[in-house]
Amino acid sequence: MDSLGGAEFAPQTTYLNTASEGLAPARAMAALRAGLDNAALGRPSDDGGGRAVEAVRATFARLAGVSEQRVALGGSVALHVGLIAAALPAGSEVLVADGDFSSLVNPFAMRADLKLRSVPLDELAEAVRPGTAMVAVSSVQSADGRVADLAAIRAAARAHGARTLVDATQSAGWLPLNADDFDYTVVGAFKWLLCPRGISFLVVPRDSSELTPIFAGWVAGEDPWESCYGPVEHLARSARRFDQSHAPMGYLAAEPTLALIEELGPETIGAHDMGLAARFRTGLAALGREPVPGESAIVAVPGLGHAEDRLTRAGVRVSVRAGNLRAAVHLYNTSADVDRILEVLAE
Repeated sequence: MDSLGGAEFAPQTTYLNTASEGLAPARAMAALRAGLDNAALGRPSDDGGGRAVEAVRATFARLAGVSEQRVALGGSVALHVGLIAAALPAGSEVLVADGDFSSLVNPFAMRADLKLRSVPLDELAEAVRPGTAMVAVSSVQSADGRVADLAAIRAAARAHGARTLVDATQSAGWLPLNADDFDYTVVGAFKWLLCPRGISFLVVPRDSSELTPIFAGWVAGEDPWESCYGPVEHLARSARRFDQSHAPMGYLAAEPTLALIEELGPETIGAHDMGLAARFRTGLAALGREPVPGESAIVAVPGLGHAEDRLTRAGVRVSVRAGNLRAAVHLYNTSADVDRILEVLAE
């Protein structure tokens, strides 16, 4: 199976670690170098990078299946979740999955007046009960690649009047995303969306009046250039009121990167990734190793974390999470990459 990325990618290792950080395509590096050169020469963009920022917002909105008016931009998932956690009334129950990623869970845990309840991932839907205010879950688990049953979780939450918050950081880019199915969706873009670190997305409900833009600065104004001093009197009428100040260079690189994801399509990328993951699972079985069950672009192998050093020395980049050896295949990977990691593991 050939790479989908073609000439856009030229890794010098067998890179199977997108669940930690994605590789930048050539078009992103060209845009970033041009932006840095212009900044060094005293020719930064006149709009402070605003054109690229809005292009990124619009492309992500299309990938997420929502209006760009519902997309806020920031620098981390934890800040987006913190905004949502701050809006919950005291005493609210928040239901999460055991061992879910800390950036999703910890902002709720830091509010001592909330009731944080944790259950196994496969019991999450049935654990929603009257009085549950919010269900927060990662669509794909970082530690082991398990895919949440979002349809069942959504149905249970709606039946009990609970809000839903989905962290799609480990799925956006290879699994189709319909953010309209949930109240809130957050995505860190530096993994499967291949953007630079420091770019994240928050999709808010059509009526987001329950949120207060407590982290927003001047960019939250309807006319940001008129909101530079003192309190912002006229907040943006869209989700931009929840934006955090943008890092222009990151968005210069993110614009062509997200365009590539959109050109290829998450469905096509997902089929490619899942094919490679299935090849890896089959090879692991032949070696007598049993990965965490499921269909995912992330393949986690319990009891094999000790092999990371050996793989690294052989030029194979993976990671270890929660004791699992974790490999993650994406659009720039090939069958040869999978065969290489199996070869090293068989030594």
